[in-house]
Amino acid sequence: MPAIAESRIMILATDGFEQSELEFPLKKLKKAGARVDVVSLKEGEITGWEKKDWGSAVKVDRTLSDAKVSDYDALVLPGGQINPDILRAEKAAVSFIHAFHATGKPVAAICHAPWLLIEAKLVKGRRATSYQSIRTDMENAGARWEDSETVRDGNVITARKPDDLEAFTAAIVEAVEDGPAQRSAAE
Repeated sequence: MPAIAESRIMILATDGFEQSELEFPLKKLKKAGARVDVVSLKEGEITGWEKKDWGSAVKVDRTLSDAKVSDYDALVLPGGQINPDILRAEKAAVSFIHAFHATGKPVAAICHAPWLLIEAKLVKGRRATSYQSIRTDMENAGARWEDSETVRDGNVITARKPDDLEAFTAAIVEAVEDGPAQRSAAE
């Protein structure tokens, strides 16, 4: 696995992503030297959600249909309620997440984005966290839910909310530097 400065990281999102949960990792990972692509279902721009209204647009670098698992060293899934709810209904997005996880490379999900991990059947038996309101969803899917700012179990990193972005991003950097991990819980 390359050092963070030599890595390529994908942020998968669509309209309704939590503004800070996409922008903070994007800026921090780029500052660390990684090449970071925002990948979405459509070309152009996607618009975030900030507090109680639509936020700012972010440029899409590639569409999901043009992205390959082998092109990236880590996958970041920002939350918000709208973004992961749309993506978990997209078979191509769920299949991509599942295939990416199978490589052992880091998959990082924050806030409501662990819904995508549930849909990809990646939380059963795994230590994880999420936004409090989806705790029951996580537990019903078999996760061993923790109220921690960031949890890393094998190659899966989860975090609760925007207040945890610093720790979440640091965990992504550490996981990329560590290289592909083996799943610590039974599949």
